[in-house]
Amino acid sequence: MKKFISYLALACLLISTSCKEEKKAPEGPTQMEKVMAIHDEVMPKMSTIGKLVGELRPKVDSTEVGQQYEEAMKDLQDANTAMMDWMKEFGDRFNHDEIMNGKELSVEKQQLLDEEEEKVKVVKEKINGSIERAQALLAKDTLQ
Repeated sequence: MKKFISYLALACLLISTSCKEEKKAPEGPTQMEKVMAIHDEVMPKMSTIGKLVGELRPKVDSTEVGQQYEEAMKDLQDANTAMMDWMKEFGDRFNHDEIMNGKELSVEKQQLLDEEEEKVKVVKEKINGSIERAQALLAKDTLQ
């Protein structure tokens, strides 16, 4: 009887270990890592925005060219605000473990991450576009 129980225990152990699903490490970056990579790519550009605003501000006046400077400055400031708003909302929606440690997301949180990925892409375009337009305007000014 003891032998039978030993064999039964061994069989149960083998079955339980062989039936466990192996979790495979995801290939490539996770969606959270992709979202954070976009953030990390454009965040350093915030100082460029501040520098460009500083260059544009003294050129703003009531002339047509002065209004172009004002519009470029406003675009930069809007891009800055969009980034700050996105970061706050993102931080409100996800905790440290989800962001930094890859904690598994619930279905609801996954939907929120899908939304946040689209939002951060829009923020990236605002930042890059506003910087390019401001730099082009300032470059045009130095050529004249």
